[in-house]
Order: sequence, then structure tokens, then C-alpha cells
Amino acid sequence: MNFRPSHISFALAVLIATVSGLAMVHAEGFDLSPDQSGRIRAEKSEKVIATVPATFKFVRDDTLTVGISVAHPPLSTYATDAKTVVGYDPDFAQLIADILGRKLELVPIAWADWPLGLESGKFDAVISNVGVTEQRKEKFDFSTYRLGLHGFYVKADSPITSIKEPKDIAGLRIITGSGTIQEKILLEWDKQNAAKGLKPVELQYYDDDAVSALAIQSGRADAEFNPNAPQAYRAAIDHKIKLVGTVNAGWPLIADVAITTRKGSGIADSLTAAINELIADGKYAQSLERWKLSPEALDKSRTNPPGLPKI
Repeated sequence: MNFRPSHISFALAVLIATVSGLAMVHAEGFDLSPDQSGRIRAEKSEKVIATVPATFKFVRDDTLTVGISVAHPPLSTYATDAKTVVGYDPDFAQLIADILGRKLELVPIAWADWPLGLESGKFDAVISNVGVTEQRKEKFDFSTYRLGLHGFYVKADSPITSIKEPKDIAGLRIITGSGTIQEKILLEWDKQNAAKGLKPVELQYYDDDAVSALAIQSGRADAEFNPNAPQAYRAAIDHKIKLVGTVNAGWPLIADVAITTRKGSGIADSLTAAINELIADGKYAQSLERWKLSPEALDKSRTNPPGLPKI
């Protein structure tokens, strides 16, 4: 079902919710200042540096240049000065640059432009929530650094405590994105439930985050199922929603998020080694926790693992 609110009172409430949300952007300890004094840093690793092939040419000799799409917190957003890029992905990029003994330069890009920018040598790597797929592996190499998770979130005082498998969504009204991977998962779960005689799920679609948030708070929807990271940020900011379950974005397979580099450039194994050093010394976990993303932690980074199959 595609629900579109039409009442004036509901629209007014949406406006109030939007304004309130903007007022809370700097709450609950998220540092959106340009100086980022609390950013986790790492020491240079001669062991990792020694693995970087001499044939790999960085865009700049003393710098790691990274393409990044500035989208939604906590992954990436602009700081209070409206020009400095902050968030988990910038923090992670800084850690990788530290391990390599290099300065960091972030190049803001539109997400759809990262393949061309990488192939043309505009930057050394992309760190911007890119998932590993078999089709992308034909042109790029990958070093995994985060689980690709979708999260089920409900109103903070909802009686729903767990949504982790198909039977848990039977009869619920769930907000999701039209034409997305998460919608595909819900439709497949609903199909399985129908075969077992369980109640159908009602899907709701909204074009605005404030509207979907209000639908949860007003009881028009029972849950939202969308990428975990931005919902985790909202939950930490206003405490109005809570996480009741996660599903890998590649369900029933596994989809990891990875640093993306040019195919055959030789740098991917070195980046994987850098990530595993960060995992081993705890810097990786600290950085994830700083942005409330601990559920998305990997136990180990891998180079070019199996990705989502071609459609």
C-alpha cells in the first residue's frame, strides 16, 4: 500500500517535526564541529606501508585522496561550518591515511559519480558506503570495512521487541523505500508468510524522512525497515525510536561495505591489511562507537570477497 497523508493537521505536524529535528542536530554528543577534536587517530604502520606496491601511484605523493559522497549522518555530512565533511566514513578514511603515514584529502562527489571518478584517477580510493557486488568486482577491487545492514526500528515504547525473521512481520504496517533492496526482502518474507497462512504485511512509502518519522510516532505505521546507519543516528538523537532487529542487506546472502579501488591497481591488499590492524588494536571499534554504529562491525576485513550476484 502506498500511503499519502492528506489532512492539513497531519501536514502541520510534519512541519513541526521537521523544525524540531533541525533543532536537535547537535544533541546527544554527536560532534558536528569542523575541528573534530574527538576523532580517533592511529599510528603509522611501517608493516602495512611496506606492502604498498611500488607500481601504485597515489594522486599526490604524501596524501591519500578519497572520494566521498556527503549524504546522511552518521556516515557523512557537513559540519557546522557547512564545508567540512564529518561522520564515520571521514573518520575511517583518516584512520587509513594515518596507517599509511599520509595526509588525508576528501573529495566530495555525487554518489553516482564515484565509478567514473575512480577510473579516471581523480582519487586513490572511494570510502562512501559502496557495497560489494559481482558486477562491480569486474571493474573495481574491494577491502571490506563494515557490514551492510538494514534495521527494523519501532516507536520507543512499542510492544514490539524483536523483528528478525519472516514470521515477525506478519500483519505489521512497515515503512520502507520503494524499489529498494529492503523492499525486495520484505516482499520475499511476505511471500513466505503467505505460503504458511500468516497475515500479509502492509508496506508504506514516504518521500520525506520527517513524514515517515511522524507516521511511526502517530501509530500510522508499526515499524520502519531501511538502512541501519541513518536510523541509528535518529534513535540516538531523539530517543523516539528503538532498534528491534537487523538484516544483512544482501539477505539471504551477505553484503559488505568496502573501500573501493581501481581493478588490479594492487593497493587493495594493503588497505585490507590496514583495516585488520585497526580491528586488532581497537581503533576500528572505537571509531564505530563514536558514531553509534557498533552493530555494523566486521570481525575481519577481506579483499574481494563474494559479492551480491548479478541481477
